[in-house]
Amino acid sequence: MNDLSADVKLAQKGDTEAFARLYSTVYKDLYHIALYSLRSSHDASDAVSDTVLDAFSSIKNLRDGNSFRSWILKILSAKIKRKQREYFSAAEELDDENVHESVFSYEYTELNEALERLDPQSRLILSMSVLGGYTSEEISSVCDLKPSSVRSRLSRIKEWLRLELSEKEKL
Repeated sequence: MNDLSADVKLAQKGDTEAFARLYSTVYKDLYHIALYSLRSSHDASDAVSDTVLDAFSSIKNLRDGNSFRSWILKILSAKIKRKQREYFSAAEELDDENVHESVFSYEYTELNEALERLDPQSRLILSMSVLGGYTSEEISSVCDLKPSSVRSRLSRIKEWLRLELSEKEKL
């Protein structure tokens, strides 16, 4: 990974170009993780936008410049959790078009259905690992878990998905 501490120090002094450089290192990961977790491009965009605004306004609180990635992912994780709570507390029924919006094509219907059955934290862990390529240490700081717990949970998630998809093939 790049040493981001110089840009963090500049951003903490109000340099918007330095913050833009920092953002450019994580924006794809932020969006992919949000989309994968929230299953809606609109909600994913909102979560990322809120994350960037919060990060920009509070970057002065970041102590270690090299932990920028895990710090901004932790902010994103909080935004995703808040948005997921809204899903469950909404009194009106969401239409299928918004809930099932996905990056997968119809040939991946079984995978999409299996992923929807995962709990939100499992989806976050899987998306950060598979889509973002984050280490268990980085994921652990975002999810407030031990790195060993992340590794074992990731292993169980992958095994569960493998079994789910192999069962679908048998039918």
